[in-house]
Amino acid sequence: MQIGTAESSPGELVTGWLDVTDLPTGTPERLPVLIAEGEEDGPTLWITASIHGNEVTALAAAQDVMREELASKIRGTVVCLPNLNPAGLRRTTRTSYYHGDDPNRYFPDPDADGSRPPRVQELIDERVFEAFADSADALVDLHTAQVGSIPFVIRDRVLHGSAERRSADTGAATPRGTERDEDEARELADELERLADAYDFPVINEYTAEEYMEQNLQRSTAGAALNNAGIPAFTVELGGFEVVEENTREKGVVGLLNVMRELDMLPGEPEPTGLDAPVDFPVKRAVHPHTETAGIVRHRVDAGDTFEGGDVIADIVTPHGEPKATVETDHDGYVVGRYHGVAAYENDPVTSLAVRDDGDLVVPRSQE
Repeated sequence: MQIGTAESSPGELVTGWLDVTDLPTGTPERLPVLIAEGEEDGPTLWITASIHGNEVTALAAAQDVMREELASKIRGTVVCLPNLNPAGLRRTTRTSYYHGDDPNRYFPDPDADGSRPPRVQELIDERVFEAFADSADALVDLHTAQVGSIPFVIRDRVLHGSAERRSADTGAATPRGTERDEDEARELADELERLADAYDFPVINEYTAEEYMEQNLQRSTAGAALNNAGIPAFTVELGGFEVVEENTREKGVVGLLNVMRELDMLPGEPEPTGLDAPVDFPVKRAVHPHTETAGIVRHRVDAGDTFEGGDVIADIVTPHGEPKATVETDHDGYVVGRYHGVAAYENDPVTSLAVRDDGDLVVPRSQE
């Protein structure tokens, strides 16, 4: 296998670079590539990380799983791109300096329209997509979440049916893109569940289908791999950002090895991480609750705390510390993380939650 300048060889770990665009300064923008190829044939697992440049625990976990001895132990091949956003890494920022918006929303999608030529981030994401779409049997994308966040796995909704484009003249919908029927989508969802559970982090389902599409998450790394390339893929959130959380990094490496075991690339059973979900019912991600009152946020909860509908999540106080309002939740679930900073404007979210999810994980691509 060859990815950029990295060309694999049985029983060896090789490194190289994938050139994804040219910079105005005359040098290419290059992504680091590591490939560990076993001496026996088997699946190909892709590991990607740090498309948000300040999510450095993700970078460290991806680097640390790719040890020299890995190639001598595995059956199949592991391809690792530990940093998808070198521009953000240079400045320790979430975004790159190409556009200043989220680089994890530009992967190919049949719903994407545009009369203008693709911007450079879209070209970069497309080139990465083409590399893994041609070779991956599974993909794990590593991230981090809010400051102080608990580690968890995000499982995307699996879309079925074709994408639709509506005529500007008649409003009629016409199908386009790759179709996946509902049975195929459920098979893909089952494979995704098997691998996500093997990681042994708490699993949180992605937003509702409507919000999923509104946020363009089908154009994220894992979302595009899953819903546009048909590869079982999921996102791992490894705690907070900007500094490497060593305990979480270590557990993140264990999770990656667990996925290899589940794929029969490594022998043995998955190793427990010791990270258990705080509740025993299915949950989904929710940016909730929001404050209707501007002021200073004083949280009553911490990451990992459980709650029920009607519980107070935070107080809003004046700059003098006088009470103004309380912020309650409408759901049952647990706290994933608190939003950093304490200054809140009207309708700002105060926490990221995992709330009860009774929805289907397999949904039509075209939503009303």
